[in-house]
Amino acid sequence: MKTEARLGCGWVSDPSCKFARFTIGYAHDWVAFLKSSAEENLRRTEMDLQIENVNARRGERWRWLLYVAVALAGGLLTFVGARAQQKATDDATFRRLIDAYCAAWSTGNADNPARFYAQEDGLVFYDVAPFSYHSWKEYHEGVKAALFDNMESGSLSAGKDLKVRRHGTVAWTTVSMHLSEKTKDGKNVETEIRYTGIWERRSSGWLLVHEHLSAPLGGG
Repeated sequence: MKTEARLGCGWVSDPSCKFARFTIGYAHDWVAFLKSSAEENLRRTEMDLQIENVNARRGERWRWLLYVAVALAGGLLTFVGARAQQKATDDATFRRLIDAYCAAWSTGNADNPARFYAQEDGLVFYDVAPFSYHSWKEYHEGVKAALFDNMESGSLSAGKDLKVRRHGTVAWTTVSMHLSEKTKDGKNVETEIRYTGIWERRSSGWLLVHEHLSAPLGGG
C-alpha cells in the first residue's frame, strides 16, 4: 500500500500529504545520520582504545627495560664496591702477615717462622742460598746452617711496595725486602732481596706453599 493511502491521502498533490512525506523522509534521514554518527563514534572509540593499549604496552615495556637497567647498574656498583672492599681487606691482611713474617725471621730462631709455612713434603722454597729446599723441614735445617749459625744478630724488613693478587683460596705476594746482618766474626752485611710468596688459605689461615727469594747481581 502506498504511503499516501496509509496516511489517508487521496491526492499526491495534497499539502498535508506532502508534509507527511517530508516529515517521514526527514525522520528516516535523521535516524540514518544518528546511526552513522554512532557507528563513527564507536569506530573512533575503538581506535582510541587500541592506540591507548599499544601505548600502554610500550610504556610497560620501557618501564620493564628501565627496571632491568637499574637492576644491572645496581648490581655492577655492588660488585665493584665488593671487589674494592675485598682488595682493601686482602692488602691489610697480607701487610700484617708479611710484617709478622719478617719479625719472626729477625729473631734468629728458625722455629719462629714455622707457623707461616705449610708443613707437607714436596713443597719447593727458593732461598738466596743455597739454591732450594723441598719441604719446611729442609728449609728449617738449611737456614740454621747457612745463616743463623754464623749470625750474631739480624733484621729482615719488608718495603712499602707490597702487591697482593688473590683468586679464591690462593694468593701471591711480591715485595722488596732488606736484610741487615751482623756476623759472628764482626762483619756487617746489607742485602737487598726480591721476594715472591705463594699463599694458600687453609683451616688454620694463610700458609706459604712456595716462596722465592733472590738478591740482584752485585747486591750486598
